[in-house]
Amino acid sequence: MHSNHPYHLVNYSPWPITGSIGAMTLTSGFTMMFLNQNMMLLSLGTIIILLTMYQWWRDISREATYQGLHNSLVIKGMKISMILFIISEIMFFISFFWAFFHSSLAPTVEIGMLWPPKGIYTFDPTQIPLLNTMILLSSGMTVTWAHHSLIFNNFKQTNLGLTMTVILGLMFTVLQAYEYIESKFTISDSVYGSCFFMATGFHGVHVIIGTTFLIICLMRLKMNHFSKNHHYGFEAASWYWHFVDVVWLMLYIMIYWWGS
Repeated sequence: MHSNHPYHLVNYSPWPITGSIGAMTLTSGFTMMFLNQNMMLLSLGTIIILLTMYQWWRDISREATYQGLHNSLVIKGMKISMILFIISEIMFFISFFWAFFHSSLAPTVEIGMLWPPKGIYTFDPTQIPLLNTMILLSSGMTVTWAHHSLIFNNFKQTNLGLTMTVILGLMFTVLQAYEYIESKFTISDSVYGSCFFMATGFHGVHVIIGTTFLIICLMRLKMNHFSKNHHYGFEAASWYWHFVDVVWLMLYIMIYWWGS
C-alpha cells in the first residue's frame, strides 16, 4: 500500500471506540469491586482493554513494517508527539511533588506540625528503595546499550540489552510490591500516606507500562521489524524508560531520603 503524500492519514479503525468502552467498563468495574466485591465487570473491562491493545498495536506494527506508511515526515511528527506526551507526564508528577513539599515544608496543626507526621514509620532509604534505584539506573544503561547496538546493526547485543532491561523492570515491580506489603502505613494515614502512595504508586504503574512497551519491542525485534534506520517504536520506548528513571531518582531523593 503506497500513498502519494507524506502525511499520516490513518485508516478507519474500531479500536478507539472499543478502547473507550473498555476504559468505561474497567472504571465501572473498580467501583463495583469497592462497593460489593463484585469482580465480574472489572474482569470484563480488563479483557476488552487487553484485546484492544493487542489488535491496535498489531495494526500499527503493520503500518510501520509492511505498509510503509511511517516515512521520515510521519516519524518526525510522532517524535514531537512523544516529546509532548512525556512533558505532560512530567507535569503530572510535578503535581504530586508540589503536594508533598506543600505539606512537608509547613506541616499544619492537624498533623501535629511534624513531618513525617507522628505515628508514621517511614521506609529506610538505604534498603529496598536504594536497591530499586540501582536496578532502574542499571536498566537505563542496558536500554541505552541496546539502542546503540541497534544503530550499529548489532542485533545480538540489542536483544541481550533489551532482555536485561525487561528483567530489571520486572525485578523493580516485584520489589516495590514487596515494599508495599511490608509497609507500616497506608494511603489513608494522613497526607504523608496519600502523597507517598499516589506518587510511588503511579510511578509503579508507569514502570509496568514501560516494561510492557519494551516487551513488545523485544517481540518485534525477534520478528525483524527494526533496522538501524527504522526503529521509532524502540526509540520511543527508550525515551519513556529514561523518563521513568529520572522520575524515580526524584522520588528517591525527595520522598524516600529527604522526606523521611
